[in-house]
Amino acid sequence: MNGNALNLVNQTLVLPGALPLDGGQSLPRVEVAYETIGTLNADKSNVILLFHALTMDQHVVSTHPRTGKPGWWSKSVGPGKVIDTDRYYVICANVLGGCMGSTGPASLADDGKPWGMRFPVITIRDMVRAQVALLDAMGIAQLHAVIGGSMGGMQALSFAANWPQRTRAVLVIASTARHSAQNIAFHEVGRQAIMADPKWQDGDYPAGKGPDDGLAVARMAAHITYLSEAGLTEKFGRRLQDRVEKTFGFDADFQVESYLRHQGLSFTDRFDANSYLYITRAMDYFDLAEEHGGKLAEAFAGAKARFCLISFDTDWLYPTTESRIIAHALNAAGAPVSFVELSAPFGHDSFLLDVPAQDRVIAGFLNQ
Repeated sequence: MNGNALNLVNQTLVLPGALPLDGGQSLPRVEVAYETIGTLNADKSNVILLFHALTMDQHVVSTHPRTGKPGWWSKSVGPGKVIDTDRYYVICANVLGGCMGSTGPASLADDGKPWGMRFPVITIRDMVRAQVALLDAMGIAQLHAVIGGSMGGMQALSFAANWPQRTRAVLVIASTARHSAQNIAFHEVGRQAIMADPKWQDGDYPAGKGPDDGLAVARMAAHITYLSEAGLTEKFGRRLQDRVEKTFGFDADFQVESYLRHQGLSFTDRFDANSYLYITRAMDYFDLAEEHGGKLAEAFAGAKARFCLISFDTDWLYPTTESRIIAHALNAAGAPVSFVELSAPFGHDSFLLDVPAQDRVIAGFLNQ
């Protein structure tokens, strides 16, 4: 399907004013890079705001400009697909702190130099605040739905809690209302790998000459958490990579080693190391209950939307117990919520892959 058939547009908008941040600072100039798919109807009532995960960006269906690969959810978004762009107008923005056009550490500050580590630490709510400002600039007062998986689900929950009048439906997939100690621990390993790379240079590395080795290790460690043990065993087991015997050295003897090295190396072609630091820190700071007096139900006290929560039985990064906690809080707040755990062998990444049951749940929820 070509871009014209999809009515696909990629563009960047400069927000009209400074953006206040949870940390007490503000960004004087913020650009938001975003993709739209479909046609906005006359009363602007058919809009779905799609929030992306940590390693994704705004290229939902368009070919990625750096990798040449299809958009990260092109299987689910498009004419006649689960999120039907013959019916809905889909918007997805690169998050604040990102590296695909939205303002982040690699962007130029007022002095004409990259922000680097001078960039203020941001939160999930700051990311959403920038996207609400984008909606305001587009004249969109209320959404048909917000949808997000993983970190995108955190943004969807933050949107629902902090801007409850702005959407009629909230779909959260494989996500959580707060980062656990284990989640924070894995992220810290990745951040330390980046900062231990001599090429990091305290965040002041030249464009194209950053800490690729450290970023690759960070990606490898994180990628393990996106998979399941059963999936890894089925795909790789203990099979050797392009050899019949062990080398008794430290090359990638096993297929799983080669796979992880490839994932790490390819990631450095499309992601900025400092962005990885800032976005993972924002995820670690996320605690929706803490933001609302320590009670998660209070976060949804003003909720007006319908909610749907999806989890996967092999997801050990954000297991079903995390979604159940959110469902209980929504029930306590009196918000209408449906919740389902789906069976899939792919672990946390299931929401990005071919899970027909997920498609049926999404379509049924959106079309109510």
